[in-house]
Amino acid sequence: MKVPADLKIVQVIAVILLAFTALHAYASEPRKLCSPLLNYEFKKLGQDERVNLCDAYQGKLILVVNTASKCAYTPQYNGLESMYEAYKERGLVVLGFPSNDFAGQEPGTEKQISNFCRLTYGVKFPMFEKVHAAQRNASLFYQALAERAGEYPGWNFHKYLIAPNGQLVGSFKSNIRPDDTRLMTAIEAYLPE
Repeated sequence: MKVPADLKIVQVIAVILLAFTALHAYASEPRKLCSPLLNYEFKKLGQDERVNLCDAYQGKLILVVNTASKCAYTPQYNGLESMYEAYKERGLVVLGFPSNDFAGQEPGTEKQISNFCRLTYGVKFPMFEKVHAAQRNASLFYQALAERAGEYPGWNFHKYLIAPNGQLVGSFKSNIRPDDTRLMTAIEAYLPE
């Protein structure tokens, strides 16, 4: 029995639509599984490239830090970079978010901040666009972090620790250095298996 040409076209279109629907569902699946705490997108520091935190870091242990270049805590960049280098192969990533919210201690452009971090402290961990971290006008990401932690950053270099399952598991004030036993114990406890 000969199949009419119109029916063949309908069959081809149906197959294409089914394939497209299946591909779309597959491509969308990681987003459905994404922790709401990681479902944010930011530009890389001083660049136009955007990164979705879910796509890039879900399943890793994440230390989020609001940074500043002219702060008494700025030397913590050394410890953060050392921590990142020591633990990145085991699933830790440090994410830096410059903020000018606290006493105007991050006044530079993103390009200036990027150069300062790289040249002064050898920072290789991911750094992102300037954000607002203070409670008065915090970005949505920092609002979500603060809501789960029960506290907003009170100053530069506040640290939030997000477990590989996307849940917030720690909040560490600015005076907690990267090598502090409290922070290191939490990192060791939540490193991916």
